[in-house]
Amino acid sequence: MLPPSMRIAFVHNNKAFLSETEAYRGFFARYGIDCVVVNKEEIKKMPCDVEWRLMGTDLSPRRRGVLKIHEYTSTSIPPWRKWKNLGKKWLNVEPDYRLFLNEYVKNSFGFEDDVEYGYRDMGIPDSWMQLAHQPSTNEFDFVYLGDLSPIREPEKLLDCFASGNLREQSLLVIGKEYDALKNRYSRYNNIQFIGPLPYEQIPHQLKRARFGINFMMDKEPLNRQTSTKFLEYAAVGLPVVSTQYHWIMQFEQQYGGQYCYIKQDLSDLQWERVCGTMYASPDLKNWTWEQQIRQSGVLDCIEDHWGGTFDDTLQF
Repeated sequence: MLPPSMRIAFVHNNKAFLSETEAYRGFFARYGIDCVVVNKEEIKKMPCDVEWRLMGTDLSPRRRGVLKIHEYTSTSIPPWRKWKNLGKKWLNVEPDYRLFLNEYVKNSFGFEDDVEYGYRDMGIPDSWMQLAHQPSTNEFDFVYLGDLSPIREPEKLLDCFASGNLREQSLLVIGKEYDALKNRYSRYNNIQFIGPLPYEQIPHQLKRARFGINFMMDKEPLNRQTSTKFLEYAAVGLPVVSTQYHWIMQFEQQYGGQYCYIKQDLSDLQWERVCGTMYASPDLKNWTWEQQIRQSGVLDCIEDHWGGTFDDTLQF
């Protein structure tokens, strides 16, 4: 059976907020399993039954009796991304199980051992979808949620609201580590930055806007990885305006929906065009965190290791 008072330690070097760790904690709490988030130094002295690494690198030796899981939610980014991936392939210790975001991420690393693996894509909480039929407050015309790092070139989008086609429209930016951008665009009253926010507040902030913007360049590896912001916009019922790139086109083919597609240079990001587009929501029933965790195979790995089961009749 599963160990009494079982503990899963999620290891993330800077202990930054991650939606997946919150999802895991909520999922495993139903079975009375304690989940903690620690960094690489803290895990050395942390008693646990499962050491779940959000990769990164892991050079740490195996601990007797502790199940080790490596989770790769993305591939390395430029510069030298292929060399970075190769280094992780050869230097990381061998775990009991690997989780990958998708097949593209798995193939990027090219592991050639016999370690079992599964796929765990991004997800959304069931509760978010209950907001889909509630009207937005329309305090803002658009919202952008997520990463504002230089590799994503957020200035291209922000310039549209500062001096481009959307200078008469408003934008709510939800993110973190945006001080330089906030200073650069401080004189534009139609652009507002907030965050970082607790995960449970995000859906209500999204509902302050009329449209969600999914700005993504059509360049590897970003164009092959799941757009969490897109899923979260769709979950709460926001019409989505998006650049055209590999992942979203593939998503539309499989799960439907209608969106306002715009060019990579944003030259056709115009208010009249956005408002004149017909929108439809995709089928998200397979994109809940519950579904993603259960279909990943990681529960089978834990059960096989400990000889127990996740018995839904014994949820706490």
